[in-house]
Amino acid sequence: MSQQTQNRALQLSGGGSRAAYQVGVLKAIASFYPRNHGLPFPILCGTSAGAINATTLGCHAGSFHKGVRKLEWIWRNFHSQQVYRADLWPASRHLLRQLWHRKNPELPPSLLDNRPLRGLLQKVLPLEKLQRHIDSGHLRALTVAASSYTHPCCVNFYQGQPNLAPWQRFRRRGQTTEISLDHLMASSAIPLVFPSVAIDGEHYGDGAIHQLSPLSAPIHLGAEHIFIINLESPSDAGPDPQPPNSGRISGHLLDAVFSDALNSDLERVARINASLALIPPERRVMQPLRTVETMTIKPSENLDAIALKHYRRLPRGARMLLKAMGVDDKRESSLLSYLMFESEYCQELIELGYRDAAARQQQLKIFFELEKLKAPQAGPVPPAQPDGVSQAAATHPPAADG
Repeated sequence: MSQQTQNRALQLSGGGSRAAYQVGVLKAIASFYPRNHGLPFPILCGTSAGAINATTLGCHAGSFHKGVRKLEWIWRNFHSQQVYRADLWPASRHLLRQLWHRKNPELPPSLLDNRPLRGLLQKVLPLEKLQRHIDSGHLRALTVAASSYTHPCCVNFYQGQPNLAPWQRFRRRGQTTEISLDHLMASSAIPLVFPSVAIDGEHYGDGAIHQLSPLSAPIHLGAEHIFIINLESPSDAGPDPQPPNSGRISGHLLDAVFSDALNSDLERVARINASLALIPPERRVMQPLRTVETMTIKPSENLDAIALKHYRRLPRGARMLLKAMGVDDKRESSLLSYLMFESEYCQELIELGYRDAAARQQQLKIFFELEKLKAPQAGPVPPAQPDGVSQAAATHPPAADG
């Protein structure tokens, strides 16, 4: 394993069912490698659904292909009932229980009951393998981001090699732990949609809420090359004379929570990198900063529009809940694209992710030091897609990030 490989990280952002797109990108990258190859990014950092994908890869760190195949099998066969109770009576019963919240303060408020997700993760994630891969050197660290409601900040729970030190910054910290289902459920608990999770006396929700600097975690863990799969979706919607309803507003808020901080962080590190370039090499030793290369891939097509095509595939209970918020099959809504855990939609996102990554295979091979390898084994490279990949260089110290 080269020095670059040892210091390479994968950053997976949150986005509910949009995270199926990440599987397609990872599938394209895996096609560059031999089948017995380990993870090409031993530092894994994930938020929300991205944390679940990152943890799945970490559980199979000895075989990159196996981890991606496991992810693809799960996402290609997904149904909403595996994530939240979506049938009419269970969904209605959950809402009735919420009406009694004041009489039962121990019940976290939420629009949907996501206990089925815990059951699914318990079946498919062999979390006990994480430490085994860390001890063998296949995995340097896995980080799961969650937001504390008790002491508002982003907590990066990490399990990794013993030489990694915790960190503390403004409204974010790194805390060593043994990753459990509670951490994954907390990281993916979209505010008000899914219930918060109690861990060691604190209540946690989706990791993106207080994630002011998403790139902080991989940098603190020693990353010098960060590959990012961002789930921000381009919008082709024209002017709408109708005022936004609660569904569209909710989707707009989720877009901001999951994407704005990451985009801002990329801009900030690019500016710092440009500033460092002006410092003569002999004087850079005086600066507590280092250069970190990043590469980002994000969807080239509107995920809201794709989700709208599959609206009728949602269970009746889920459709009724969404309709109460003004979400139907007439107008696009980001909220729908986050909650559409149906196999047909997920399969379409996997294919989109694969195409977007395959269209940038030369950039990917350079980033992953694979310039001499042949084209992807999984099939011919499709025509170039609209710009879904950007590159930037970042500078941060492990203990003094921006």
